[in-house]
Amino acid sequence: MEENNEYRITMENISKTFPGVKALDNVSLKVKAGEVHGLVGENGAGKSTLIKILMGAHKKDPGSGDIKIEGKKVNINNPLQAIEHGMAAVYQHMKIAPELTVAENIFLGRQPRNNGIINWKKMNEMAREVLEEVNMENIDPRVELRSLSNVNKRMVAIAKALSQDVNIIIFDEPTAQLAEEETEELHRHIKDLKDKDISIIYISHRLDEVFNICDRVSVLRDGKLVMTDRVENLTENDLITHMVGREVGDLYYKEEIEFGDVVLEVEDLEVESKIENVSFQLREGEVLGVFGLVGAGRTEMVKSLFGVHSADSGLIKINGKEVKINSPLQAIKSGMAFIPEDRHTEGVALTQDIVDNSNLVRSLLQANYGLLNAREEQKIAEENVEDLDIRTPSIFQKLRYLSGGNQQKVVVAKWINANSKIILMDEPTVGIDVGAKKEIYKLMAELLKQGKAIIFISSYIPELLGICDKIMTLSEGRMTSVMKTSEATQEELLYYATR
Repeated sequence: MEENNEYRITMENISKTFPGVKALDNVSLKVKAGEVHGLVGENGAGKSTLIKILMGAHKKDPGSGDIKIEGKKVNINNPLQAIEHGMAAVYQHMKIAPELTVAENIFLGRQPRNNGIINWKKMNEMAREVLEEVNMENIDPRVELRSLSNVNKRMVAIAKALSQDVNIIIFDEPTAQLAEEETEELHRHIKDLKDKDISIIYISHRLDEVFNICDRVSVLRDGKLVMTDRVENLTENDLITHMVGREVGDLYYKEEIEFGDVVLEVEDLEVESKIENVSFQLREGEVLGVFGLVGAGRTEMVKSLFGVHSADSGLIKINGKEVKINSPLQAIKSGMAFIPEDRHTEGVALTQDIVDNSNLVRSLLQANYGLLNAREEQKIAEENVEDLDIRTPSIFQKLRYLSGGNQQKVVVAKWINANSKIILMDEPTVGIDVGAKKEIYKLMAELLKQGKAIIFISSYIPELLGICDKIMTLSEGRMTSVMKTSEATQEELLYYATR
């Protein structure tokens, strides 16, 4: 049996109990120097709790186990102590200051000073040095962070970690908002970090990434460690089975549904020089996929349809009648729903409960003289929880305490309760596990059978090919193709997305 001193990180028999919930039950995790170690599991499996204990954001149950760094037992009671032990984390929802410069973000709270005054020249020089460590010397440390691409913002977060002299970096869903090319670029940088003997814990719901970037992988299920093995000894189906405790079968769920009438027709849509000459039709029971690289205009297009951005020109028809949509409320009254990419800031009210969230749009449309029927709203929320298999101890549970997949189901419930006909989905499966993804796909099929129609944006081509009827590609705001999924290939989609 291998000795603990062969590992840079050793977490042994870690348990964590929240009120009424055993989040971790004697979990052990061991990570070697210079290793990329995958950590996978369904939402609610305990991944985030385990990492937060390692990073000092949560405390393990008293007497439940030990944490060792380089074979030495340590107590990590807060994030500052985690940094002192050489650890840093790059989270899915990065805590950045977009209006500050790259250098300011890297050294925020640690700026070099002379007599209390920030030494800008020295800080920029130090930033250049640490950016060179991650092969990003092309980034000017003096530019504002918001001017960078998504992947370069991630690299600045990595540079910040390295500036703190760390040798352990945790990546939590690092590619959730990256296009395929940006994901490949990030993976190249991670391999460079590995070559520098840095230990990496890599959390992702995209299992193809686990096989591409990780050396070993550990699976958590229901707060317990299920297995740890080298990735070459496993298949994707093996991982899924370990994660969900059963055979899932084909991940992508698609039923043959007969299309009905055209419910949405768009002609020559143009929006603030971000979108130009976009035209398509959408029928009842149909899923139109939208693919493009970051900056292609996918989100801008659906937000213009939903009235967030006003179109400069073009024609929109719903059920054959021309409509003018200048606000989300007008879109909602026209039968549209919008499931945004960032559900935390645009999709749900995290501080409110399931009852409030699931009835949010319905209440807006149906409130009787400003008075809401609380009993009816609770009954609807209970039906949503049962019909959509929303895993929660109560309909009065705050959304912040639900997993990402269950939060997304509440977002969908909100629009089901509003009886929306046309559903705009922007990256709806980002950051949710394989089991929850399949449930979302099955729910989509049920909505389609009811005569609803869906526009589905995704950066993940296999997902588009698996669930869509046809796929539109956008490039720099221009529509470059629309093709039947049965006739599309990954290579063709990438070709048209880069024209």
